[in-house]
Amino acid sequence: MYIKKSLIIQFKNIAAIAIAAMFFSCNERLSTVRKWEVQEIKPQTSGQGIKLVYTDSGKIKAFLRTPLMQDFTQLDFGYRAFPEGLELDFYDEKNQKNTIKADYGILYEQTNLVDLQDNVVITTSDSVVLKANQLYWDQSRQWVFSDVPYQVQFKNGAVNNGESFDANEKFNKFISRSNKGMQVIDQ
Repeated sequence: MYIKKSLIIQFKNIAAIAIAAMFFSCNERLSTVRKWEVQEIKPQTSGQGIKLVYTDSGKIKAFLRTPLMQDFTQLDFGYRAFPEGLELDFYDEKNQKNTIKADYGILYEQTNLVDLQDNVVITTSDSVVLKANQLYWDQSRQWVFSDVPYQVQFKNGAVNNGESFDANEKFNKFISRSNKGMQVIDQ
């Protein structure tokens, strides 16, 4: 009987050790699994009804309007999102206004690249209107480009439809790929 009780006690001890080991091993696995979980990304700040004026030496350089701006700059590759669209007026050296409108936009902080999407419309000070579904604006290089179909209407009524384009911010250097349209030529 003594041997039987001794065996029961040993089995209980072994069972207790096995259960404890299971709990500790699960705990380590759980912390490893939690590292793999996708964290919900939330903005560190949000603003509604934003009107932002950018000035340099007392002159207005840009005026941004957006119903909603979300700031995700706390992320490794930080950005600001404009999920309800934006309208941006920017002024050149002669104080001439150019306007960009889009239904959605993202400004990537590290690269200074702006990604505009859905119903993007650029209207220049000399009445050139460019429309596309997506457009990128590299602020550092002062370059605008798109790899989706676009349409541009010039002041003289000429219309150009193309597959993609590259241009400088002033649109006086414009490279279009596989375009077609109606051109007005003054004689």
